[in-house]
Amino acid sequence: MTRITAAVLEEPRELSIESLELAGPKPGEVRVDVRATGVCHTDHHRYVGASETPYPVVLGHEGAGIIDAVGEDVTSMSVGDRVVLWVLPFCRECAFCERGDPHLCARRSAVKGGTLMDGTRRLSRDGEAVNHFYGQSSFASHCVVAEQTAVRIPDGIPFPEASLLGCGATTGLGAVTNTADVSPGDPVVVFGCGGVGASAVLGAELAGADPLIAVDVVDEKLSFIETLGATHTVNSGETDPVAAIREITGGGVAYAFECTSHPAVVRQAVEAVRPGGTVVSTATSSADDFEIPPGAFTSGKRIVGNVGGSLHPSVDVPRFARLAKSGRLPLEKLVSETYSLDQLGAAFEAMDDGTGIRGVITQE
Repeated sequence: MTRITAAVLEEPRELSIESLELAGPKPGEVRVDVRATGVCHTDHHRYVGASETPYPVVLGHEGAGIIDAVGEDVTSMSVGDRVVLWVLPFCRECAFCERGDPHLCARRSAVKGGTLMDGTRRLSRDGEAVNHFYGQSSFASHCVVAEQTAVRIPDGIPFPEASLLGCGATTGLGAVTNTADVSPGDPVVVFGCGGVGASAVLGAELAGADPLIAVDVVDEKLSFIETLGATHTVNSGETDPVAAIREITGGGVAYAFECTSHPAVVRQAVEAVRPGGTVVSTATSSADDFEIPPGAFTSGKRIVGNVGGSLHPSVDVPRFARLAKSGRLPLEKLVSETYSLDQLGAAFEAMDDGTGIRGVITQE
């Protein structure tokens, strides 16, 4: 049993930094000395009570750090390895995992009850269990995760940037490169310019999309997105985005990446793609239904769900890390601000105004 420091969420907006007990890794697991964790909207939804989670809980699912202990039967990791912790736990044994789709793992839902994949908890406080989040709980000095969740990364990429490859950046990048497979010259639009949307813009720019249009309601974000490669921006609070996109492209885009989960925006994305075009939707926690006009399907349009960027983490995370290290993927631009662990509440509150791209908790 190891004493660690962790941010414990007792109830919505009731956050405290405490000393907890962390049991050591079991067979097939590793312990990570956490150096950075991105502050994602998925965590924020639990912080404000917009999505259910068992309390008390240690949030955090976008971690990066150094392995400092390994359990029995761990074959791919060693103490001292620099790793990113991927957001979606997977079993490596179900039909989806075996066919190379770990993002669709049939057993992933096992962690929704606040446990690791094996149904147990390793966090406790004075003998009482504390819940995990996404099988990770990286808003802490250390965490225990399944071996396959930890992905080795090369030296030379700072942990704050690397942490974004655990969820937000890879979800957006993978939407372009894996879920959609954008080709050079394809006209593309990205709706919503937060962490996932900004990453989708980076991915589309790398893929050679042209034109590359970004849509948001915050001018500050749109100005920033231009530095990532957007050729056009549209403030949908001031301009009809569908009309603007059709005018820019002469009829519509080949791919629309919807990164807001708002039903009205999903419909705009469908209307913005040309016949035969594809909408890639990264839905998160919206409980609202959305309506799709029947004409979308008679014109051959497709709507595809994007889950974690359709990643094979052991392949894609290192690939994106190498691109970042080479300077071709400027992940550092996505880090809006860094915070210490005891400033996590402030980082969550900063998300309420919707202006930043990604805050990161650092512990180096």
